[in-house]
Amino acid sequence: MANEISKEGRSLLDVIAETGKLPEAMNLRMNGHTCERRVSPNIDIKNKEDKPGIDVTVKPNTIGEVISIPVVITDGDILDKVYNTIDIGAGSDVTISAGCGIHNDSDSCSRHDGIHDFIIRENAKVKYIENHYGEGNGSGENVLNPETRIEIMENGVAELDMTQIEGVDSTIRTTKIVLHDNARIIITERLMTSGNQRADSNIEVIIDGENASAQVISRSVAKGNSVQNFFMTLTGNAKCRGHIQCDSIIMDNAKVASTPKIYAANTGAELIHEATVGRIANDQLTKLMTIGITEEEAEDIIIKGFLD
Repeated sequence: MANEISKEGRSLLDVIAETGKLPEAMNLRMNGHTCERRVSPNIDIKNKEDKPGIDVTVKPNTIGEVISIPVVITDGDILDKVYNTIDIGAGSDVTISAGCGIHNDSDSCSRHDGIHDFIIRENAKVKYIENHYGEGNGSGENVLNPETRIEIMENGVAELDMTQIEGVDSTIRTTKIVLHDNARIIITERLMTSGNQRADSNIEVIIDGENASAQVISRSVAKGNSVQNFFMTLTGNAKCRGHIQCDSIIMDNAKVASTPKIYAANTGAELIHEATVGRIANDQLTKLMTIGITEEEAEDIIIKGFLD
């Protein structure tokens, strides 16, 4: 296990981990290999035996701990695919950060596919933070394809905060959630694309449990010639509540398609879907420009407020 992380890797951590600081329980992966790992008395992290990836086990009733499993890629011509399994013990309340950043100065593609399987056990609560970011001076593409699969047991709660900041040339984002009795999921997705970038987001929530609830909100900004496609499906198989909402700002020559779907298989299912696509309103720009800022600065302020 290597203990050195490059200057570029540290810079990426400052963005995807927000502070660049890693908590006591962590696994840092760089260029396809584990670079650093730490465990705590309540959280164990081990390599999978049959394929690349890790098993993270959180003991029951673990409260207030943070687990960080970031990935950084600083070389070109890398295809990194990992399978992570995360088991959150009953009664726990933890935060998990799983950001990924790519710095690519080469003419070859660098790509990370991260498959995360969660089981959130009875009465457990998880906040999951995922920041994706790309940068570099090369012509090679930065590609990130996250797949997140979560099963939430009785009275469990998961809050997902998933953000694609910038610099990702292509992404296929797949999220699938299954809820049992009284379970709850809150998903907030934020995406920004520009240039010739493409983003496909597929979110599916299946509510199998009585009195479970789901809220899914996706906000995106599409600039340049970029393309965004959103597919959101909410299925209610029991007495439950669910709401999916997809809002996009479209600029320049970008294209956005949004397909929200709801399926009710129980008379007690209350499901709502909404989708809007539009440009920045002229009156918003004008109001900001009257205080002396440029149109470009005004657009940046509006976009930041929209994505926040």
